[in-house]
Amino acid sequence: MVAAPAAPVQVPFTSYEGNETAPTFSPDGSQIAFAWDGSPSAHGQGLDLYVKTIGSETLVRLTEHPSEWLSAAWSPDGTQIAFHRLEGAQTGIYMVPALGGPERKLRSTRTPYSVAAPISWSPDGKWIGFSDQFPNDPHDHLFLLSPITLETQSIPPDPQCLHEANPTFSHAGDKLANVCVRSTRDFLIYWRSAPNGTPILITEVPNVIGGLCWSADDTRLIFSQAKDNFPELDEVSIADGSVRQLSFAYDPSWPAVSPKGDKLAYVNNSGISNIWRKDLLHPVQPAIKLIHSTQGQDSAQYSPDGHQVVFDTGIGGYWEVWMAEADGSKLVQLSRLNSVTGAPRWSPDGTKIAFGWKQAERSEIYIVDPLERVPRKLVTDVREISDPSWSHDGQWIYFRSYGPRGQELYRCPANGGKAISLPGGPDGVSLEESLDGDTVYFAAREWHTPLRRLSLTEKFPESIVPGMPEILTFNLWTVAQTGIFFVPAEAPKSLRYFDFRTGKGRELFTVQKEFAGGLSVSPDGRYLLFSQVDEANSDIVLVRDFH
Repeated sequence: MVAAPAAPVQVPFTSYEGNETAPTFSPDGSQIAFAWDGSPSAHGQGLDLYVKTIGSETLVRLTEHPSEWLSAAWSPDGTQIAFHRLEGAQTGIYMVPALGGPERKLRSTRTPYSVAAPISWSPDGKWIGFSDQFPNDPHDHLFLLSPITLETQSIPPDPQCLHEANPTFSHAGDKLANVCVRSTRDFLIYWRSAPNGTPILITEVPNVIGGLCWSADDTRLIFSQAKDNFPELDEVSIADGSVRQLSFAYDPSWPAVSPKGDKLAYVNNSGISNIWRKDLLHPVQPAIKLIHSTQGQDSAQYSPDGHQVVFDTGIGGYWEVWMAEADGSKLVQLSRLNSVTGAPRWSPDGTKIAFGWKQAERSEIYIVDPLERVPRKLVTDVREISDPSWSHDGQWIYFRSYGPRGQELYRCPANGGKAISLPGGPDGVSLEESLDGDTVYFAAREWHTPLRRLSLTEKFPESIVPGMPEILTFNLWTVAQTGIFFVPAEAPKSLRYFDFRTGKGRELFTVQKEFAGGLSVSPDGRYLLFSQVDEANSDIVLVRDFH
């Protein structure tokens, strides 16, 4: 009788204050390199690269350059570690001795965000796979870098993909997997014969993929995704595309498998965001914590009269829409849909609130009267709709859709009906109409995004807002009468104001922790609401007897 395989055993690998992330195993499986932002000298200002041996608490620090993000890969002989650093002008691929020593830059990159940063070192040592952007091209593509000659080769882009990232060599080195992004609801996993074979589709999921790695026998790929805002770890067979959830993993991301395949590491994430209020007339005064709980809340927006605030929170177990007085008191639950809601937005007359709803692979928009408190679905002829916003006169609701032609921006009558594609059918994420109703502003993508503008009266062609720097995330900006409040990608703890008249931005204040989602300015322009991650922590979990 054959004994059943041992059940996976999970043990903490790191438990430091701060965030430990992006683990990768050494070739012999005895060590893990990872990024950590909690060292005393870093003061939480960024991530550095560390190595820790399994079964030991000795920690070796390899870099002294706190960075926005680091993704690492070991050389096949275990003597070197390559890493992709995201840090403004210093963004690029570097190499450092695994036992410590000076780092060396191999090449600069334009990679803007962490999900496109993972790299992979081929088992024969000849190539480092990475994702980057061509000059004047905002899309991510796949490349190979020789760590010896520093020669760079482009892997032919797939025309069906807006972005390609996560190049991942199999353990045998004969296969290369990657993630293809067709829209923000359309993520595909491919494999090809390494390095330039024809891509073969494995599976398609509607959620952002955070990390990709091969099983020991190269027959499966392990990846993480945030399904209905709840992270899960999955594995997919490259033979038939069947997906199985690895249910033992809790709040997982960034998985890594040891070369022998007997160990798995993943990042366990936890954090709580709260809603804060800043007095813009007295910016030297500290912000006050307006709405807070142990379950998190964000995406706050003032009502048109400034008397109430609507927001998302997990207070009731599910993320639902709630309302409070402007001082944070008298909380009232507005939705009870037992799923995930998002980004509530007031109508200009203050009588309705539109918000997104998501369950599994379905996305809808609901509208609720704050007095009646019965959400009703917005009925239109376009499917998979989300991220609503109102026109200045309340006659239209803007949204994005994931239709047969991919992601597009639309608007439909506020009481439902036939949707109209915005001129040119631009691909974007979040939208806001200007207060005069002439211009629609929208984020081009979810992370490190330019802000684009589209004239509804054809006064000017669709373009990036002149002089406006890239925004940290799609939901960290809001339009005011004379400008735009935003958080820039280049300074993620800075709240800035872009003035339409001067075409320039200026800093209003900084925060000590990270911004979460949503910005809103009171109608009188005095107060700004923002969400801040007040408690953030991520640890690396080691899974033994993985199979």
